[in-house]
Amino acid sequence: MQTTSDLSRRDALKAGAALISAPALVAVHAASDPVKFGSIGLGVYGTYLLAHLAQFEAGRCVALCDVNQAAMDRAGQSLTTNPKKYKVYRNLLADTNVAAVVIATPLHLHFQMTRDALLAGKHVYCENSLVFKADEVHALRALAAEHGKQVLQVGLQRRYSSYFQAVKKMIDSGVLGTVTHIQAQWHRNPGWTMKAGGKDNPKNWRLFREYSAGLTAELAAHHIDAANWFFGANPEFVVGVGGLDYHKDGRDVFDNIQLIYSYPGGRKLTYSAISTCQHLPMLSSQRPQEGLVVMGTAGAVELTFGVNDAPPTALWFREPDARATNGSPARGMPIMTPLTEVDWNNDSFLSRETKAARFWLYEKGLMLAQEEGNPIDAQMQSFLSDVRTDGRPRADLEVGLAASTAAILSNLAMDENRRVFFREMETLGVAAPVSSIPVNPPPQKPAPNTPKPPIEP
Repeated sequence: MQTTSDLSRRDALKAGAALISAPALVAVHAASDPVKFGSIGLGVYGTYLLAHLAQFEAGRCVALCDVNQAAMDRAGQSLTTNPKKYKVYRNLLADTNVAAVVIATPLHLHFQMTRDALLAGKHVYCENSLVFKADEVHALRALAAEHGKQVLQVGLQRRYSSYFQAVKKMIDSGVLGTVTHIQAQWHRNPGWTMKAGGKDNPKNWRLFREYSAGLTAELAAHHIDAANWFFGANPEFVVGVGGLDYHKDGRDVFDNIQLIYSYPGGRKLTYSAISTCQHLPMLSSQRPQEGLVVMGTAGAVELTFGVNDAPPTALWFREPDARATNGSPARGMPIMTPLTEVDWNNDSFLSRETKAARFWLYEKGLMLAQEEGNPIDAQMQSFLSDVRTDGRPRADLEVGLAASTAAILSNLAMDENRRVFFREMETLGVAAPVSSIPVNPPPQKPAPNTPKPPIEP
């Protein structure tokens, strides 16, 4: 989003003055009032989120912000709300008609924009990862504690998926026995590609460490968050190996990573992200790229997140009893299938397995809800609802900071080739007092020929 090089001194002073006085102006909503929100960052993903938000009567987009005028114009044309348009995000935050903001900008800008939005009295939805650096973890935690009346939600969508919620219920109820291991991957081919212009092209921001935390923040954080949720704990330490081995195009982030996280009780998460093959060796290899398998002493679940062109999928494998099955492999049973697709008079294999799975889970006291739509819709509806009712997000500040901490420490483990303990975050980034981190620093003119930081997600 907007950088200091794009701010005039007059704009900065106006916005800064508004932000100083704004914290007392936290909006209060009646349950029936639509939430007036602004979207900051209108690249591919920001526009995607806006399209989902535009479906809901609970929200009303009243402002847009991006330094790319064409991106703002395109986004505005898709809306019927005639939103105001800003190139300076602090000017949007100074708009008293805006009660909440959706931040979908490159990672290195997340902290400063979230910080400024909280100071301006706004509710905040910020895309994953919530923060970029260790000092930002401490600073945002301290700041958010002073703004407890404002909703702060992070874009960790798996917590809003009925399938992931169903697996969490299975874990907590003991259906899988004692869960000891989770394996997860997000494999792509070729993954992120370098656009013309290299570092000067804003669309390449994910490929440079100055702006991006690479595969750990953009991909692994989602699965790490799921593991934290399923295990009910955060990791104790991480080890890993990363490499820049296949994309010789000027990037400086790894193009492949392999990580192992150790949780209390010896439980483990193993994670892989590569850019040379998108095969997913689970779910009968019917889906590519990403998924995870949760393994317990009484069974396992293979699980993947739904996207627009492919629904979520989850197969449950009961641990085979060698005496009863003569060692034959367990068959995967779908734990969730829309009720309208189950023909109870049909004796096909799928129907028999689905009915058996449902009856068995019912006997265990588990009545699993169905995935009613895209979890992206669920998370954005939840944000609007929480703003209106003072609710607490499933993916709140601490959930977001835990995922960001994992990304930061995972990169440290790979860079320094050592075991990194999560307790190191207690002192990492706090050599100087947190209060010394500048708030709304005055704009500075860039050096001649200094490229602008990238702005599109």
